[in-house]
Amino acid sequence: MDSFILMEKIKVHIQKIAGNEDIPLPAYMTGQAAGMDIFAAVPLSETILPGQRKKIPTGIAIALPEGYEAQIRPRSGLAIHQGITLLNSPGTIDADYRGEIALIVINHGVESFVVQRGMRLAQMVIQRVCQAQWVESAELDATTRGNGGFGHT
Repeated sequence: MDSFILMEKIKVHIQKIAGNEDIPLPAYMTGQAAGMDIFAAVPLSETILPGQRKKIPTGIAIALPEGYEAQIRPRSGLAIHQGITLLNSPGTIDADYRGEIALIVINHGVESFVVQRGMRLAQMVIQRVCQAQWVESAELDATTRGNGGFGHT
């Protein structure tokens, strides 16, 4: 018998911010995509000069269930072709945040980049999270790696 795992599906409430009814909801572009594309909700267009960063609205707010986060990540095509990425990446949207999701976009390219209204600008991945409960210890158990840091392996 073949064994397979289906992707978990959860219901997430989403609200379009007034004036953004034309902006599409986040959408998976393929059946097994982990990330949903999210869209720019700039009033008309927004130019980002080389080396410049701007806060770009998405026109949406979400209510995640407790125990989940939304990670905001760059789109690889924009990164490789135009040098466009996100600062604070991945950004975290906590389950108790109810404000508009915004993107901190930076242009690492050599040409100006124009953000158009409704453009696919980033990805959002929904993940389970846990919270750590610290147990202060005088010593930590030994491992083969020990305290070997950067470049150690």
